[in-house]
Amino acid sequence: MGDAAHPDGASGPRRLTRRFPQLTRDTARPQGGGRAAPGDSPAPARQWPLLSVMGGVGLGLLLVAFDVSRIGALVIGLSLLGGAALRWALPSVGMLAVRSRFTDMLTYGVLGFVIVILAMMVQPKPWLHLPFLEDLVHLTVR
Repeated sequence: MGDAAHPDGASGPRRLTRRFPQLTRDTARPQGGGRAAPGDSPAPARQWPLLSVMGGVGLGLLLVAFDVSRIGALVIGLSLLGGAALRWALPSVGMLAVRSRFTDMLTYGVLGFVIVILAMMVQPKPWLHLPFLEDLVHLTVR
């Protein structure tokens, strides 16, 4: 039987190739996916960036549940923006790192920004007036 490095079955040193293996044996950890605190720390201390973002989102959802929707949505959006800032500033953020640093920052930042802008446009008495977005909403809701 032939071998992937030597298809004709010749023996000798294996030639290293830059091709991806046909069978994946492991997945790469995302950039910054290491522990945020030393390994001998308790689990919550090692994952404090993720827990802080999730805590902010949980607080925002609690505020929305108690009918303080605008403030709750603002807290959710600001928590996601904080997650983007943590992802940018810290070399290791634990499980807050899901993808590459750029993709995580872009995802957290865009979602946080959109949620904050929409929270500021909530009716009645919006804090922010963007006429082109109001026209778009009226066009789609008709």
